[in-house]
Amino acid sequence: MQSKIYQEAISLEIFKIISDASKSLGIDSYVIGGFVRDYFLKKGSVKDIDIVAVGSGIDLAEKVADLLPKKPKVQVFKTYGTAMLRYNDIDIEFVGARKESYSKESRNPEIFEGSLQDDQNRRDFTINALALSLNEHNFGELLDPFSGINDLTNKIIKTPLNPNITYSDDPLRMMRAIRFASQLNFTIEENSLNAITKNSVRLEIITSERIVDELNKIMNSAMPSVGFLLLEKTNLLKQILPELIDLKGVEELEGQKHKDNFYHTLEVVDNISINTDNVWLRWAALLHDIGKAPTKKFSKKVGWTFHSHEFVGAKMVYTLFKRLKMPLNNKMKFVQKMVLLSSRPIVLASEVTDAAVRRLVFDASDDINSLMTLCEADITTKNSKKFKRYHQNFELVRSKIKEVEERDRVRNFQPPISGEAIMKAFNLEPCREIGQIKEAIKEAILDGKIPNEYQASFDFMLLQGKKLGF
Repeated sequence: MQSKIYQEAISLEIFKIISDASKSLGIDSYVIGGFVRDYFLKKGSVKDIDIVAVGSGIDLAEKVADLLPKKPKVQVFKTYGTAMLRYNDIDIEFVGARKESYSKESRNPEIFEGSLQDDQNRRDFTINALALSLNEHNFGELLDPFSGINDLTNKIIKTPLNPNITYSDDPLRMMRAIRFASQLNFTIEENSLNAITKNSVRLEIITSERIVDELNKIMNSAMPSVGFLLLEKTNLLKQILPELIDLKGVEELEGQKHKDNFYHTLEVVDNISINTDNVWLRWAALLHDIGKAPTKKFSKKVGWTFHSHEFVGAKMVYTLFKRLKMPLNNKMKFVQKMVLLSSRPIVLASEVTDAAVRRLVFDASDDINSLMTLCEADITTKNSKKFKRYHQNFELVRSKIKEVEERDRVRNFQPPISGEAIMKAFNLEPCREIGQIKEAIKEAILDGKIPNEYQASFDFMLLQGKKLGF
């Protein structure tokens, strides 16, 4: 235990109210976990606070609500013995101090009332076991039984107790260890890292939703590669995203090699993370090359090829999202679109034609800027001359996109002539030929044969109708 007093850390008005509520109930209470950790990491904003009571957390929450001026609603979760209220845009969760007993089949433990020490023992990492007293006799005193302050200073992720037991009991903690290492740029202590590898198969008892939640937090890190490299090193990644593991390695035939697409992919994710906080665009970067493993072939004439890997990869995105129970909605469709179109601007950069740009803008529509951001992140060459040239080519593509959009207005466009207008012009009932004429008008506009205007489209329609004998 440490006796140093941290009055500044608990200067929020709510802590004094919780202290008063604890005193009136005759129980001890402490602020513990993320709030304390982030205080010592000098992170400014407070979004949530965890309070542990040596007694009933639910009773304490209700007493605190009674003492607050506006008496906020208390959400009670009796199954877990927890309660939550919201105060000044801060979520405050109350739980009774407890000890836990796990079975091998589940990460959900049996819960027993316990002491503060019991509660600190059950915490996942030493940096999350830090507690500050809210009790009148030692208000603000730090209780740090596992030297979590030293681990914060040394940037170490370590479990309070035996890591093999900690990770086997609750395998999600393995993902959390890697997530914290990625978010905070910390190192996982060697024994703890080895224990993750040893217990990696235990991840199978964790739900996909929990795993994806941690993956998204890793993806939102400043350098997601830190987390993904740890996932790969500890054998967790092959259980979660085998499609990425399949990209590992370099093959050589007849003196010709291809790059290691796994490490290239992680570099692309880091590159794109500099320019976007959109987690789904980061997912697109992570998955943009997954089609290369199943499409890889060697030809004596051209070397290694990955023909149609974008098309195959886009289909794999759906399978992956479905397996991980990720949203099969517009977010998934956005990732699919990015993967499908990911090579188009790269091919276009070598010959920037108006027709090709029109088609790219039409196909990418409102996601054209995201696509260009992905393609620029895909430049990972270490040759400085090539790096500069590739970026200059993409600047030309961006410039041409802007020019074509302003002139031709093809983003999300519909042909100026509707199906109804075609039927009226040729006195037709609904039929296949109407669709053919409308498609021909659209293709003519995209190819630059006619401008995206009504009269030009009408004249072209008459010509197409004549060809069909109308």
